[in-house]
Amino acid sequence: MTRRVDLRSDTVTQPTPAMRQAMAEAVVGDDGYGEDPTVVALERRYGELVGKEAAVFVPSGVMANQIALRLLTSPGDVIIAGRSQHVVSFEMGAAARNSSVQFATVDDARGVLELDDVLEIIDAELDHQPHVSMLAVENTHMPSGGTPWEADAFASFVSSLGGLAVHLDGARLFNAAVATSTSLAALAGPATTVMSCLSKGLCAPVGSVLAGPAALIERARVERKRLGGAMRQAGVIAAAGLVALDSMIDRLADDHRRAAQLAALFARAYPESEYDPASCRTNIVSFAHPEARRIVDELAVRGVLGGTVSPRRVRFVTHAQVSDDDVHYVADALADVTSRSRR
Repeated sequence: MTRRVDLRSDTVTQPTPAMRQAMAEAVVGDDGYGEDPTVVALERRYGELVGKEAAVFVPSGVMANQIALRLLTSPGDVIIAGRSQHVVSFEMGAAARNSSVQFATVDDARGVLELDDVLEIIDAELDHQPHVSMLAVENTHMPSGGTPWEADAFASFVSSLGGLAVHLDGARLFNAAVATSTSLAALAGPATTVMSCLSKGLCAPVGSVLAGPAALIERARVERKRLGGAMRQAGVIAAAGLVALDSMIDRLADDHRRAAQLAALFARAYPESEYDPASCRTNIVSFAHPEARRIVDELAVRGVLGGTVSPRRVRFVTHAQVSDDDVHYVADALADVTSRSRR
């Protein structure tokens, strides 16, 4: 049987033995009444890490983002965001469906936004255009290749927005913290609200956390219930999240190291892509190629699973279940593909 190296996403990670034990032994209560002590501990721990007053545990990152949008907007408002961000392109139109809002998108090909682009949209409100209620940003920025936004640059950017509310989609904020040697609080500090996923690089089986001012998070609990996300004895899964926060962040550096090795391999295999492997700073190898889906299909036949984020952009993601030996196997698979293409 062909060996399998799964690089489709860091969401394929498996919970660790310590997580499974914590889940089995979790002290639980009814979180609908705020009485699950393990959930309370997870929310408090995440809030402390990102420097926010309060936090709420939710089933998914999409739900966390959608709750934030409901908190910071009114129907008909405009949200400024990068055109390829998750909240714009990968949530099945949920913002329009759930909050009756619209996006004004700006270029985010480099993984960060240009201040002038954002200020121009804000200024356009004076010309009878819709009210801009918030900015949404993503750190790390997945489509550009897991690009981290440096804390100082982000803080300066937000300080220039005149008090506009900012939601930080920090699904992989832990990767940004490790890559930039910066605290989570420094990265999240300028944002009004921030969310992070526990079920990607940190290996928890399910769940995300949304944090912000205490008054907003109280409203977030109402919106969570409206979206069907209120849970009961959720401490069973929150326990894995606590293990993730306490023991799985530092090891993300291994994922980044292996991704850098893969980036170099892909750059050599597909020079026509003009992919700069130095741009890979976290755990995502992503580059443009006119035949992106062919690349994915050819590698899948050899047991190397990846994906596309657009018709002409591939993505391969390292995680805890990817070993150094797996990287060597990918190197052999790429060598086989390229040697056959030259025949």
